[in-house]
Amino acid sequence: MYDSLIHGQKDISEIKSTQEKKPETEHTESDEIHLRHTNSFLKENKVPSNSVSRAIQFAALGIKLGVNTAKEQYFSKKPEATETSQTSDSEKKNISVTDVLTEKNAEILADTLCKMRGAALKIGQIMSIQDESTVPPVIQKALEKVRHSANVMPTWQLEQAMSAEFGEAWKSGFKHFDTKPIAAASIGQVHKGVLANGKEVAIKVQYPGVADSIESDIRNVERIIKYTNLVPRGAFLGQTMEQARKELTQECDYVREAKSQKMFRKLIQDDAIAEKNRGYVTDVPMTSYSVPEVFDEFTTRRVLCTELIKYGKTIEQIKEEYPIEVRNRVAKLILKLCLKELFEFRFMQTDPNWANFFYDPKTDTLHLLDFGACLEFPQEFVDQYLRVVHASATKDFETVIDASRKMGFLTGQESKEMNEAHATAAMHIGEPFACEGIYDFRSKAIPERVTKIIPTMLKQRLTAPPPVTYSLHRKLSGAFLLCNKLDVAIECREIFLDVYNRYMEKRGHLINKQ
Repeated sequence: MYDSLIHGQKDISEIKSTQEKKPETEHTESDEIHLRHTNSFLKENKVPSNSVSRAIQFAALGIKLGVNTAKEQYFSKKPEATETSQTSDSEKKNISVTDVLTEKNAEILADTLCKMRGAALKIGQIMSIQDESTVPPVIQKALEKVRHSANVMPTWQLEQAMSAEFGEAWKSGFKHFDTKPIAAASIGQVHKGVLANGKEVAIKVQYPGVADSIESDIRNVERIIKYTNLVPRGAFLGQTMEQARKELTQECDYVREAKSQKMFRKLIQDDAIAEKNRGYVTDVPMTSYSVPEVFDEFTTRRVLCTELIKYGKTIEQIKEEYPIEVRNRVAKLILKLCLKELFEFRFMQTDPNWANFFYDPKTDTLHLLDFGACLEFPQEFVDQYLRVVHASATKDFETVIDASRKMGFLTGQESKEMNEAHATAAMHIGEPFACEGIYDFRSKAIPERVTKIIPTMLKQRLTAPPPVTYSLHRKLSGAFLLCNKLDVAIECREIFLDVYNRYMEKRGHLINKQ
């Protein structure tokens, strides 16, 4: 799929000439993206770059959490419990999540993850996007800091990283290179630069040692999660962490990310052309999406150079500064893209981090960033997943169960209670697509309702979900949660049926035979 798309890529100017051109828009300085200003948590700190130094950081974290937990338990003991000492040994050993995840411990955890970066921070960021019904409010508040930032490399470590990739004379390839980063994430930090030809670019530089420490980081994070009881038993933590390991290994390969970004850019552009050629009229056209160009000459496994996106607003800015009409627009763009990624492209950017989106209200353009976590889905899986979503929207219990068995969610040996819990969870997720007219995310609480069913599913699940669904469901839940956070009310059913009907025209006869 990669090669057929990328090698057949048309010249960018040719593609643009076939699209409907948007009217020329004059931007002002206030329209520019000011990441350094909005990201107030950036702090310079050397990245622990070998397994020993990272292990020491994790050990220190464990000690701090343990000491603070012991203090919390001691000072919160009831007098009668101290006097009678009737607490059993098993009860003494059983540390609850509320004992560990105090406000102070949550802050220590967030600070350590920001300093560590890499796999540790990535998992923390994933946790921070979850709903409060899934992640305790005290830790979600602290992880808000994690979602927005990481510490940044000192200049000497940055220059050392660039020299390792391009040689000591690496600066000669740039007319300008800003050593102060405009953003920092779990795996790397981003700098503004200007190429010799005058092209403004964004250069993402990977933190030293991050790629080599994934295995040890995953093991250490798993220990912390088990200690804090943050993930309930039955949640298949081992499979989840293994999937995280695979994804992080892929994300650390910037050559792979560059290839994914080119592919996504091609998919978006080709779909815009297809819409125009078939005279397709929609209020959410594919011309409203933009993916930055990649510059191969300054891209390696540890450095990624792309076109700089100058104008746009963050999701937080859209939420805080813009009326519901604009918020609705952003939500529709993100929801449509999510469905097209899965059911038409079969190629999805699975990281729901809000920092991956910038919306330019003046040109109605949603800029898409960060393609390290891209995943291609098997055709048969997508066929059956479409059946599940459509059946959820039409309240077809039997089809949900049948398609779920064919995908491997269920074995066919589950209890009636488990089947009902699984189907009910699917119905909740399909609720926006079942609603005729406007679906108001402001008054709905899909994650909370799904969470109420989780204990039954964890207790009675006979098999782990298919590996690809870990990333898929993180993206889908992230999209729904984003709609909820933006306080939007939009037509979802129309967007889904448009994708569904086009899919069935092409593959309906094949799906019915499966």
